[in-house]
Amino acid sequence: MGVVVPLEEDHGRGQNAVAVLQALVRTEMEAVNEFIRERMASDVPMIPELASHLINSGGKRLRPMLTIAASKMCGYTGKDHIKLAATVEFLHTATLLHDDVVDESDLRRGKKTARTVWGNQASVLVGDFLLGRAFKLMVETKSLRALEIIADAASIIAEGEVMQLAAAKDTGTTEDAYLRVISAKTAALFAAASEIGAVISQREGSEAAALHSYGRNLGIAFQLVDDALDYGGRAAALGKNTGDDFREGKITLPVVLAFRRGNAEERAFWQRTLQQGDRQEDDLEKAVELMHRHSALEDTILRARHYGAIAMDALAIFPESDHRDALTELVEFCINRNH
Repeated sequence: MGVVVPLEEDHGRGQNAVAVLQALVRTEMEAVNEFIRERMASDVPMIPELASHLINSGGKRLRPMLTIAASKMCGYTGKDHIKLAATVEFLHTATLLHDDVVDESDLRRGKKTARTVWGNQASVLVGDFLLGRAFKLMVETKSLRALEIIADAASIIAEGEVMQLAAAKDTGTTEDAYLRVISAKTAALFAAASEIGAVISQREGSEAAALHSYGRNLGIAFQLVDDALDYGGRAAALGKNTGDDFREGKITLPVVLAFRRGNAEERAFWQRTLQQGDRQEDDLEKAVELMHRHSALEDTILRARHYGAIAMDALAIFPESDHRDALTELVEFCINRNH
């Protein structure tokens, strides 16, 4: 299936935005990566082996880059942003390990998930190990406020997982309910990663609040685009099969919109395929056709643009700088990406 989501902007511009951000934080991210390698060490061989499988699987490390870029934009000159960025990556990796077990996912970024290689029990336990490492790193920074922010995010992410589990395969899910789930599951860590950059720079108050808003709205936009891409992206670019959400019975925003806007026959289709799990060979093609009929994919992207605009506006209180420009352009990347 080809690309069917209309992303009107130039993809090259978005990719360049990531390259610019990566160049700005390259030195710090090299230190973060070294820190991650050191802190993954364990006398139990399976732990670094399994953790490395996911950490080295080709992700862009957007969340730790947010911490570095936000702290530099706020004028930070110390070293604790390295530890906090590593903390963010450990927390993110732990949640991915747990997510793949809960979702019974077989692929992530085009590679077998850890659960398919080592099993569910090992994945959960190594995720717990990484959470422990994350909190140890936070304590080393001696910033109680940063610790509070990331601890809150960890709790919110877990709440989001439970909310998603409770609403699993429920075609009656509302848009508001779904937004609450992704605000918790995805946006909470984006918000925390951004906000702690201001906190360690002694910029609490309006600047910390602005970075929290930036990260939260960027995270929502990021997830909404993911939702659309699962039905309209390229499998090779996504690092997974298009339609994975459909095959797993996930209720995402394109489904919510198509279900709400559909007639009785169309709603029965969604109930059969997602709620009852009775999926046939041509059902994915039918699902995409229904989404186009009701502009569900296009409107999901429009929602993402709305949240992206809020994220960019949140940065306006900061003086002009290369880091502010890079964070602004990152929003465009997240909305216009094809993977």
